[in-house]
Amino acid sequence: MLDHLSFTAPQPKVIAGARGDWELVIGLEVHAQVASKAKLFSGASTEFGAEPNSNVAFVDAAMPGMLPVINEFCVAQAVRTGLGLKAAINLVSAFDRKNYFYPDLPQGYQISQLYHPIVGEGEVIVDMGPGVARRVRIERIHLEQDAGKSIHDMDPNMSFVDLNRTGVALMEIVSRPDIRGPEEAAAYVSKLRQIMRYLGTCDGNMQNGNLRADVNVSVCPPGAYERYQETQDFSHLGTRCEIKNMNSLRFIQAAIEYEARRQIGILEDGGKVVQETRLYDPDKGETRSMRSKEEAHDYRYFPDPDLLPLEIEQAWVDGIAGNMPELPDEKKARFVQDLGLSEYDAGVLTAEVENADFFEAVAAGRDGKMAANWVINELFGRLNKEGLTVATSPVSAPQLGGVIDLIAGGEISGKIAKELFEILWLEGGDPAEIVESRGMKQVTDLGAIEKAVDEIIAANPAQVEKAKANPKLAGWFVGQVLKATGGKANPAAVNELVAKKLGG
Repeated sequence: MLDHLSFTAPQPKVIAGARGDWELVIGLEVHAQVASKAKLFSGASTEFGAEPNSNVAFVDAAMPGMLPVINEFCVAQAVRTGLGLKAAINLVSAFDRKNYFYPDLPQGYQISQLYHPIVGEGEVIVDMGPGVARRVRIERIHLEQDAGKSIHDMDPNMSFVDLNRTGVALMEIVSRPDIRGPEEAAAYVSKLRQIMRYLGTCDGNMQNGNLRADVNVSVCPPGAYERYQETQDFSHLGTRCEIKNMNSLRFIQAAIEYEARRQIGILEDGGKVVQETRLYDPDKGETRSMRSKEEAHDYRYFPDPDLLPLEIEQAWVDGIAGNMPELPDEKKARFVQDLGLSEYDAGVLTAEVENADFFEAVAAGRDGKMAANWVINELFGRLNKEGLTVATSPVSAPQLGGVIDLIAGGEISGKIAKELFEILWLEGGDPAEIVESRGMKQVTDLGAIEKAVDEIIAANPAQVEKAKANPKLAGWFVGQVLKATGGKANPAAVNELVAKKLGG
């Protein structure tokens, strides 16, 4: 289904330092909140925006004697995501305790998966331009619980803690260090978001923190990445620094650019890059140190004694696989192949699952190219102007489809169709009834059109002589006839009659 894409080797982002060129190497750990009404180990609600500490079960608050119980739906969502990324599904996985001080995680440790994740190796195909794509390898996807939220700006002397997010299920999607530039990193996160939104496993809302990324950045001399590929020796890639909790595609790119230049400056001055965790300050446009980067042993991982190993059956996985939706790359390829759309138009229409569904409803049984033109140019253009989405569009898919039917049936012209669209946008209604009741039907009576042509020609003898000398000027007569008929005359008939009269 991806024959319309040509795969190329990643082209590294080359940064010129004071003493030579450097290349970027990037790996991402994307934290995606599982789309579920309940948390990973409790039945507490995951509703966003609820009153602080109102969505907290006893197990979330780490009350004595409370035991975690795995949410089967969250497991299914992780499996569905893995299948969508063409990844291996592990029938046996296990949860570990990651010991670390979280001020907003009452139990004092995080339940995560390190040694035995639920999803193994997969891939993401990232579109980098018309007909060009890159393959980014996925190392694993594991399930873990989220921490709460510390609030420091409500009181000068105290911090507050909201535990509503505590225990919410996260999927951590870990990539290989295959990404070679800021733009590619942003495109990768965007593609992950798109796939998960199609799957319904994460809503992708970065503003609410439902999708965020930890970005690992290192720099190396040209050729070092190729040596890493041959040897799988990470030392060729240089020392990496991790930029935590990025929830903006624009900030991800800016942070990578700054961090790469910071590391190059250190290396060219003869220093060593220290592996550490950093934060990005968007106001200053720079990263700053948060803490030294711990290794896995620093967290003292060990199997969670309250949770047995998670065993799932292949038949259950097969059942999920059998109910997978059409994914964006497959849908885009179908739009190009079956509906004759351009790569660009198909990409625009499949960028968001809601937009693709709206378009398919409009295009059903109709000319695909005409439907695409109306959805992209008229509808999306107006929605963008008004700050709306297809979910809040005043014009529904059946209404827009009705406009296209009237054009295809010759009942209205393109000009009238735009007037009709404006009426639908402001007033609503049935397109066919509006055209009928307001007398907007296109004039197809050749006798009436010929009469209008004759009147315009008779009233403009000087223009007739010019048009006979230069046939390109015949368009003036067409415009005058359409104006005289209020835009209702069939343009094709007008063109044909004008050409015949002036030619004779």
